[in-house]
Amino acid sequence: MSLIILLLAILLLFILILKKVNPMIALLLVAILTGLFLGMPGSQVMASVSNGIGSTLGNMVMVLALGAMMGKLIEDSGSARKIVFLLIKAFGKNNVQWAVLITGLMVGIPLFYNAGFVVLIPLVFAIASATGLSKLYIGIPMAAALSVTHGFLPPHPGPVALAGIFHADIGKTLIYGLILSLPIAIIAGVYFPRLIIKRDQTLNSELFIEEGNDLPSAGKSFITALLPVFLIVAGTIGNSISINYFGKSIFTFLADPTAALLLSVIITLFIQQTSIEKAMESCAEGVKSIAMIILIIAAGGAFKQILIDSGMGETVKNLTANLNLSPLILAWLITAALRVTLGSATVAALTASGMVLPLIGPNAPPELMVLSVGAGSLMFSHVNDTGFWMFKEYFNLTLKETFRTWTMMESIVSILGLFGVLALNQF
Repeated sequence: MSLIILLLAILLLFILILKKVNPMIALLLVAILTGLFLGMPGSQVMASVSNGIGSTLGNMVMVLALGAMMGKLIEDSGSARKIVFLLIKAFGKNNVQWAVLITGLMVGIPLFYNAGFVVLIPLVFAIASATGLSKLYIGIPMAAALSVTHGFLPPHPGPVALAGIFHADIGKTLIYGLILSLPIAIIAGVYFPRLIIKRDQTLNSELFIEEGNDLPSAGKSFITALLPVFLIVAGTIGNSISINYFGKSIFTFLADPTAALLLSVIITLFIQQTSIEKAMESCAEGVKSIAMIILIIAAGGAFKQILIDSGMGETVKNLTANLNLSPLILAWLITAALRVTLGSATVAALTASGMVLPLIGPNAPPELMVLSVGAGSLMFSHVNDTGFWMFKEYFNLTLKETFRTWTMMESIVSILGLFGVLALNQF
């Protein structure tokens, strides 16, 4: 009976999202109704909702806010655009896909998906015009790079939220995510478009895109874009050394993502040499841009806690105990099904988290569970996903063309992500 209630709850969530109800309101309403129908007293339901919101945001709200500030500072300074120009010059017009891919990875780490897409799409069109190549041939590498960073890498909301829920080490999650991201982005972003898009255009002899004189230097651009990743990875590696040594406390400090991001914001303020007033305006705008995402994550945390406190997670674990499937595969399957149903990658991941949390164990470390759920949340994006429509409209595609390009690319990233997680679990 409890499983039927869960399925009806997911159906209700799907209907509400389909009717354009705000995901935060939809998740919160479904969480409360699910708890009540599962037999929890009203007071316990609201206590679970409060605990879920508190435990989820308590571990990540500063990481999300500081990450948003960092991304907005990089966007407003022009560092993202500068990186594009530098990599295009370095790779040349014949390897422009690789330049766009690496740019997407670098820009996608500090910027959230929508912001990264909006920043890079004009440059994709300019490169396509300058080279004579198809916009999709240039654009898919950008979209694939942004997608893998969105699904696998902190400080993006999904991975950060899952790391908090699963009690995973964010530094280790970031390192594993980086190991997966580059090969997956190359396959989905470079080789996939070469298979489906005819490269019958003749490359222009000159690749020229107006760079402008108001952009920061190369050093400033690369340092600010990659600084959070460098600090978190360095802190995690330094802190993992078992012996005590002078300065280990510094690495322990840097391994904390809140500390690393705060330090990154401060260093970026000094490097960019913009007025404090302007920089603080950028920081405020950055936080405003993710306010709704934070609220959605909070409501997802409430739903997660309802599923845990009602025993639904254990029910799912017991029902799947005889399937002889790896917990990582099972988590991917559950999340992928929710992604196809609900559309939003973040909502799908948060909804799945309460069901798969009991599956974490020796055969499914929490860091790899984060990546498995993250990979499942990218599966088969279609008409109920805003990313699908954004890609369709910007590239002026038909529905069939969008399924053939965007949906296929997202599915490739998702499936390769699962294979990559399973491979990492063998070591």
